[in-house]
Amino acid sequence: MGFSVTIVLAGRQDMANARDKDAATRLDEWSPRLLKSRLYQRILVDIIIGALAPGEQLDENVLATRYGGGLAGIREALARLALEGLVVRRARVGTSVAPLDLAGAREAFEARCLIEVQCAGLAAQRATHEEIAAIRATLEDGEAAVHDNDQAALAAMDEAFHVAVASASHNRALAKIVVSLHHQTARYWLYAMREPGDGDGMAALHEHRALADAIASRDAEKSRAMMMKVLGDFPSEMKRSLESR
Repeated sequence: MGFSVTIVLAGRQDMANARDKDAATRLDEWSPRLLKSRLYQRILVDIIIGALAPGEQLDENVLATRYGGGLAGIREALARLALEGLVVRRARVGTSVAPLDLAGAREAFEARCLIEVQCAGLAAQRATHEEIAAIRATLEDGEAAVHDNDQAALAAMDEAFHVAVASASHNRALAKIVVSLHHQTARYWLYAMREPGDGDGMAALHEHRALADAIASRDAEKSRAMMMKVLGDFPSEMKRSLESR
């Protein structure tokens, strides 16, 4: 009987290892090293900052020329953006940038507050030294981006920071949700803050760095509090901006 139990346990371990390998493979399918990932990232940032406007029709050939990728990579990027609700694909109509939706943005933001606060606390407990360094590295060019009001750089930096914190939580399920929710809400923040002053931008940058410091100090409670501060509140400027449209 002991021999049988050993075989069963070994079989279960092999199945668990296979599941872990499959999960890692799925995550690597969108490695930043891949062209389709770079195309996806560039289109994503342009949607976030409004360079691709809400409701704008997207021609795959035009996108391929604009971003320097083939049609296959563009289509894969658009398919991923469609799954995240950032573009809408309709048969015989084509693909367009998703319209702004205040109610949907509010719901996504509320979900972010719950999930990202938890991720920050877990990151403080579980992050490796390399992951803490990666979190801090996302903010290295922050001052230059703020001074230049470089919205594309700020959007990319903010996404990289929140993804790095979520990844450092060592909870794959939460990290995947954070990525989707962040993408759904990021463009609303930037629509509300088209012309932020250097003071506002620097204050936000300092809050992000304070969160990184809290995670590095292994202070879970402070990390959760700082994440809530970083996320802030649903800005009234955005509500007015969207309702006036």
